[in-house]
Amino acid sequence: MQYPEPIAKLIDSYSKLPGIGAKTASRLAFYTLGMDDDDVKAFAAALSTAKEAITFCDICGNITTKDENPCAICSDPSRDQSTVLVLQNPKDVMAMEQTGEYHGLYHVLNGVISPSAGTGPEDINLPSLIKRLSKDEEIQEVIVGTNANTDGEATAMYLARLLKPANIKVTRLATGLAVGADIDYADQLTLIKSIEGRNEL
Repeated sequence: MQYPEPIAKLIDSYSKLPGIGAKTASRLAFYTLGMDDDDVKAFAAALSTAKEAITFCDICGNITTKDENPCAICSDPSRDQSTVLVLQNPKDVMAMEQTGEYHGLYHVLNGVISPSAGTGPEDINLPSLIKRLSKDEEIQEVIVGTNANTDGEATAMYLARLLKPANIKVTRLATGLAVGADIDYADQLTLIKSIEGRNEL
């Protein structure tokens, strides 16, 4: 037996979301059917409004509203204008901001270089970073904060090779053992990165 077309389309729509399989999509669809009409309308309106109102910052590539472009961070003169932290996606910016420890600027790649996925430097927000660095003489250091996996490391190495000839300091966020982690549970790559990223006491 097949679902009626409207519910089948709803299930299909949910299943296109990352990390949502067929069973979860079905549960979400039936949960949506049980919601109050006002809640469903508010949910639909929130989706539509977010899609219409959100854009990428012309300077850093982070998400912002169309009414606030450049974004609040790029427009804030109190931020350290000499440092740019390069991250993979807007969620990473939020994570860094919540620490309260970083006060510089950002540049969001919205992806990584991934030969296996056919993603090259021109497919991510990299050309705008090069243009930005060539125009802004205040920037002295670029901190690479891509994920510590194969594609993230490849992107970091590419950036380092690209930027070092321009006399810009290129650093990498430290990786290694998590706070509270036991050494015997750590994988080999994590231990290697822990040794490489050690700090003087």
